[in-house]
Amino acid sequence: MTTDALAAWLQVRSQIDWNSAAGRIPDPVEPVVDGLATWCSEQGRSSDLARSRRLLAALARSRMDACHRHPLTCTLLTGWQQLVLGMPEVQFRQGDAFAKGGRERYALTSHTERTFEQCLRESADRRIPLASRAARAYLDVIFFHPFPDGNARLAMLTLAYVLESEGVRLDQVGPLQTTRYADDAVGAADLAALVFILIRSTRQRATRLRQ
Repeated sequence: MTTDALAAWLQVRSQIDWNSAAGRIPDPVEPVVDGLATWCSEQGRSSDLARSRRLLAALARSRMDACHRHPLTCTLLTGWQQLVLGMPEVQFRQGDAFAKGGRERYALTSHTERTFEQCLRESADRRIPLASRAARAYLDVIFFHPFPDGNARLAMLTLAYVLESEGVRLDQVGPLQTTRYADDAVGAADLAALVFILIRSTRQRATRLRQ
């Protein structure tokens, strides 16, 4: 049996200096172009436009939740995932999950869901830079793999929710889409740095275009 990638991620997660992984964001960031909405629109192939509509509906719900300052919980994510998948009921996975052609296994134990909830709560800890918290929450969804399907889309919504909660939107999210590995501490820290760069670039482009 393959090793438990979730356990590897939790070890990596605890070892990263998230405070120094990314800079701090002083003010809200409003882009000229809504990068996440554009990304959602592009997710539906011509034969599956409903996929884009579902993802846009989930994005709208997540932004409403951020506006109302609803805490990030598994219950909140379940509501988004119902919209993403177009299913009336979605449950936390009931067994081990696999990704990358079976090369990564995310074990399920009696405390997996409880640990996931704790990790989600940490996304609101403002002692950690916003970009680091958003990147970490994204990776939490990827490696906890909470639902049988749609976790990559949910991870992007989660990252955007953490940013949205503090008035930050990106004008592009494409650079975030690359394969991530649970035991890659350097890659995880680099993701936090990348989110910070995208926030800074979004602000710079918006400022320039509005002058």
